[in-house]
Amino acid sequence: MSSNCRESPAADSIITPNLQSSIQECMEALDLFLNNQFDESLAKLFPRIKQSMYHALVYAIILEMQAMMTFEHSDIITAGSVMKEAQDVCQRFRKKSSMVGSITSLVNKNTGETYTEEELHAEVCYAECLLQRAALTFLQDENMVSFIKGGIKVRNSYMIYKELHNFFQFQNFQQGASHIHLQGGVSLGIGAFNLTLSLFPPRILKLLEFAGFSGSKEYGLSQLHEGASSINLRSLLCTMLLLCYYTYITFILGTGEDDTLEAENLIKPYLSHYPKGAIFLFFSGRLQEIKGNINEAIARFEDGCAAQQAWKQFHHMSFWELMWCYSFKQNWRMAYFYADLLSKESRWSKAMYVYMKAAYLSMLPPNEARPFGEDEVELFRQVPTFKQKIAGKSPPTEKFAIRKARRYKASSPVKLPVPVLEMMYIWNGFTMVGKCRVLTDGILETLLDAERLLQSTPANEYSVDDSCVITLLKGLCLKHQGDISQAEKCFSSVIQSEKKIRFDHYLVPNAMLELSLLRIKQGRKEEAIKSLQRAKSNYKDYSMESRTLFRIHAALSKLKAEPHENGEGPSSEL
Repeated sequence: MSSNCRESPAADSIITPNLQSSIQECMEALDLFLNNQFDESLAKLFPRIKQSMYHALVYAIILEMQAMMTFEHSDIITAGSVMKEAQDVCQRFRKKSSMVGSITSLVNKNTGETYTEEELHAEVCYAECLLQRAALTFLQDENMVSFIKGGIKVRNSYMIYKELHNFFQFQNFQQGASHIHLQGGVSLGIGAFNLTLSLFPPRILKLLEFAGFSGSKEYGLSQLHEGASSINLRSLLCTMLLLCYYTYITFILGTGEDDTLEAENLIKPYLSHYPKGAIFLFFSGRLQEIKGNINEAIARFEDGCAAQQAWKQFHHMSFWELMWCYSFKQNWRMAYFYADLLSKESRWSKAMYVYMKAAYLSMLPPNEARPFGEDEVELFRQVPTFKQKIAGKSPPTEKFAIRKARRYKASSPVKLPVPVLEMMYIWNGFTMVGKCRVLTDGILETLLDAERLLQSTPANEYSVDDSCVITLLKGLCLKHQGDISQAEKCFSSVIQSEKKIRFDHYLVPNAMLELSLLRIKQGRKEEAIKSLQRAKSNYKDYSMESRTLFRIHAALSKLKAEPHENGEGPSSEL
């Protein structure tokens, strides 16, 4: 974005656009955005951001997307400021009697004539601004007061969406000419809240319900699909949320076994209309990756990078996926290349990037020359120095990387056996590897080599933990190869080693989770439920705990089982 775009246009030199023309212009700006014409898109919106709620909102959303991809503090601050200005513009169009942050009185009116069409649009846009500002608040500030303010914005936004949704159900509500865009905004808000809330484990969800929130995954998905299927200003955002859910959330926070058909149906018309659109080339690559078509995924990600040079942030998302694609192929040098690019260009998680660089180098034969003359031991030792905080907390994956790198502080460090494959598990990459037999066989062979090396090395304080890491990952490969009995033995072996594990306490609850997923495939539902409940209730304060609990919740939800708050103790039968 050019620097002069932040100057305020003269208010008296612009004719305030009416609602219909305003929405049409914003849709044209989004069309430019999807054609990789990012600066042109912002330039089209900018002249009216002081007069039109939709110009202000869409302009701010694009800047926020940029900020969330760069993680640059200055970009986040600028996006927050612009979103606050957009909220102020929306406030000018709201009904004067409406309470700031809430329209609970709206549903008590029995006629749509109480609110004009423009005032209803102002409520939707205002709610969206609140939600977007809350997201930025959680990113930019470690202060607890700011964190609470962000929560208040979320609640006010939720209440507006909820009341508008109820309001539209009145039989005598009169739809205006731009109602499809209004309904799209409500579908986006209701869908996003329901879907997000449904992902939380029951204990957290009960607290949220006490605060007035509620969430249904099925209803959230249906609302987002409704918003995505019609031609309206929010259809793109509804589509992107759904694609994020189907291609990322279900894998990182779920069981990773969801069908890709819904995502393919969503992306097909966009790819047809925007064949060079960086966003949809990226999601197309991710879909191929999920299906195990790694070479095709690499081609799509590379196409996405070549399609535009204006926003390097899109490149970084593709670099991350390309890094994993080459990891699946065990091409450690190419994977290292993308980790190195990310460590130099992206601010998202430098600790993670440097850890992955070290991990890739450690997977190379000891006598093989290292790229750029770098040394994995020195890189592992640097990892803690790049620790960062988001919303007052370090990202769990960074904490995990820092913990794993600690052993390299010693003057004669004990080498991690398979650090890339272990991190691959944390990101649920084995689900994708498992779709391709050649990749699964190759990774299993690497694990067997690591196991033989470990067995031939004198025992040390990490030996049991390292053996259990290898055994857990072996179990995943055997499961995908169809050797269920051997996979079950692997997971059970990790669980039985619980008292011997000294550092990697995350292994036991995750082995229970994997054993449960295996039993679900076998139709042993009751055994699976018991294992999941034990994993959920009996293990605390281990690495990546939240991610494991999300996955346990997803598995229990899949079984339509109600998790017990007080689980049974660990069973020797496991």
